[in-house]
Amino acid sequence: MRKSILLSLGALLILTACVSKKDYLALQEKQKETQDLLNTATVKLNACLSDQAAANARLEGLREQLADMRRSNEALIKSSQDLTELTSKGAENLEKSLESLKERDLKITRLQDALNRKDSVTLAIVTSLKKEVGINDPDIEVNVEKGVVFISIADKLLFKSGSYNVTTRAKEVLGKVAKVINSKPNFEAMVESHTDNVPYNKPPLLDNWDLSVKRATSVVRVLESLEVNPQQLIAAGRSSYVPLVENDTAENRAKNRRTRIIVLPKIDEFYDMIEEEMKNLSAGN
Repeated sequence: MRKSILLSLGALLILTACVSKKDYLALQEKQKETQDLLNTATVKLNACLSDQAAANARLEGLREQLADMRRSNEALIKSSQDLTELTSKGAENLEKSLESLKERDLKITRLQDALNRKDSVTLAIVTSLKKEVGINDPDIEVNVEKGVVFISIADKLLFKSGSYNVTTRAKEVLGKVAKVINSKPNFEAMVESHTDNVPYNKPPLLDNWDLSVKRATSVVRVLESLEVNPQQLIAAGRSSYVPLVENDTAENRAKNRRTRIIVLPKIDEFYDMIEEEMKNLSAGN
């Protein structure tokens, strides 16, 4: 710009020598206008350059924002895909869990039905026994413990002291028990004999173990003679090791000398019934 001014002054000096004052003034005015235009153009140019720099800066910021948005969008798309996959797996797992719960509930229902049928049969046995044997005899007790029917018969009703031979009156009672057992061919009857703790040794029996087992087998033989299927019968001796009360008095020892006939479903058949229910359930599915 300074060079332009010097050139203008040089030209002005040359023209001054060659032109009139009037022309000189006109030229001088023209030169001023030109200078003003130049200054204005320079200011505008600087403003444009500043605006261009600002625009370039904004453009670069927008480019960075666009890149960030693209990265965020890609991350969102991946997250959405992962979420969709997880949701799909979750729904599949939930469906499997619901099916498993449904199957378990069906199994529980079928098992409960089987148990209910067993309980119904148990109740029928108790009713039959109480009707046949009677409930007013203090030496005979019929009850249910944990779904199992127990017939407790006092020792004095079944045997004479120190003997394993069944009395005549006992055969009458056992005949009534046999009638009920025969009506339930899918049940078993375990004869469980107990003694007191008084030592016993009468050959050929050695001790209370021998006496309890012999008494149990004697009752089993009576039931067998009353046409009870021997496959339904079990003989068990418990000696003196499961007393009802302390063996500290004659009365308590008499309570501990007892025979129990336990009427219970055949375990293998009971589990067969449950297994059959499971097969029915699987076939239904």
